[in-house]
Amino acid sequence: MAELELTGAAVYVLCMALVALGLFGLALKRNLIKIIISLGIIETGINLFIIAIGYSWGGTAPIFTGMPGGVGPAAPFVDPIPQALTLTSIVIGASVTALALGIAIRLHNATHSFNADEVGDRTGVKP
Repeated sequence: MAELELTGAAVYVLCMALVALGLFGLALKRNLIKIIISLGIIETGINLFIIAIGYSWGGTAPIFTGMPGGVGPAAPFVDPIPQALTLTSIVIGASVTALALGIAIRLHNATHSFNADEVGDRTGVKP
């Protein structure tokens, strides 16, 4: 039983490590592509965290078959809401990433640079 709890804790540590790695890249990198990748890493860590919260050890799929010997209402099951929210988050994240990459490409075509500081200087945008 302690092994299962350790595995659960390891998943939470992995989630925190992914978010920390993404924040590290977001804070220290000036390349627009690396910033977009860092945002994707943060999103992956948060999605993994949401799925880990909704998981039940020993739980089954929340499908009621109504057959004898099938899964009944008293059986523990995995919460489907975090899975649905994460699936929605993945679709939205893919769309936002595609939009951000499109904007980065347009900025590169206009300024010939992916460096955020140089793009800001060449477009006249100051922080």
